Amino acid sequence: MFKKFFSEFRIPVRYHLLFWLLYFIFNFFRFATINNDYWYSLKSNLIEFPLNIVITYFTIYYLIPKYILKKKYWQFFLLFVLSLALFYLSRTGLNYILVTENIWPEAQGNQEPFTVIHVVELVIGAIYVIALVSAIKLTYDWVNEKKRNEDLQRVQLETELNFLKSQIQPHFFFNTLNNLYALVIKQSPNAPNVVMKLSEIMQYVLYEVKEPKISLMKSINYLYSYLELEKLRYGERVKSEISIDGNIDEVEIPPLLFLPFLENCFKHGTQHDEDIKVLIDFVVKDNFLYFTVTNNYVKSDGKTPKHGIGIENVKRRLQLLYGSAYRLKTIAKGNEYVVNLKLPLYED
Repeated sequence: MFKKFFSEFRIPVRYHLLFWLLYFIFNFFRFATINNDYWYSLKSNLIEFPLNIVITYFTIYYLIPKYILKKKYWQFFLLFVLSLALFYLSRTGLNYILVTENIWPEAQGNQEPFTVIHVVELVIGAIYVIALVSAIKLTYDWVNEKKRNEDLQRVQLETELNFLKSQIQPHFFFNTLNNLYALVIKQSPNAPNVVMKLSEIMQYVLYEVKEPKISLMKSINYLYSYLELEKLRYGERVKSEISIDGNIDEVEIPPLLFLPFLENCFKHGTQHDEDIKVLIDFVVKDNFLYFTVTNNYVKSDGKTPKHGIGIENVKRRLQLLYGSAYRLKTIAKGNEYVVNLKLPLYED
């Protein structure tokens, strides 16, 4: 029982002890200066403080959770009044027996117990202590609950981001293995080279993806590797170019952001024997990264190409990572499809 009771103390016990010690010292000097009797103040507070502690913790850790939080207001009110009555009787009786027969030296004249003014004075004092401690506890609980919710949101965000990143891996390998299968069927001599290039990209997809951020240069290098992989399949049909403007040495970005857009270029630009044009631009300017990829595509019944799981995955990750601070825009112009992505480089 006591173990369960003390487990409810979210505030460390040492802070409880410190609070009551400081409050005792404050009360001791306050009452001692009223009638200039330090000995009486010490004895009186030694009687009153244990009772204050009992009724305060009884109210906060038992009555409120058991009745207020369960909306049993009448039961709480009756038990709270009863506890105040017991507090008054105990406080008055012990003070009379152990300290002084004048049960209220602070007041004018020789006061009698059980008068309205005496009862009100002691009850209000007890309620004041309960309210003060309750306010401290509620503030402490609110701060901790806020921190707990923030930690929970962070964990949920990381979990969803990790899930989204893991989704890209089988999606990417499925597409690449399909390409490799096509080459094997044709008995292409490029099949072994595809396997080698695939192993290089596997390092990126399987290991780099575990990091929250990687260097932009590393991401660009893997885009080069992916383009080389597609060139092994399509040969001279692939016309690609990657341009970089600005200083990218210190730029870091989340992994696997650009690869799905590049995959999309070959998904929608390979239906005929025409050249596959892929132009990629990286621009670093004013604490923003501008990524643009332009590719030709074949219209299907006048509709723009539909995005697969990879693009939708990236969109969701961008929302989780950047909120409203990023911009993603797609434009279909004639037989060209353009993706414009703007990412902030500063920490939010």
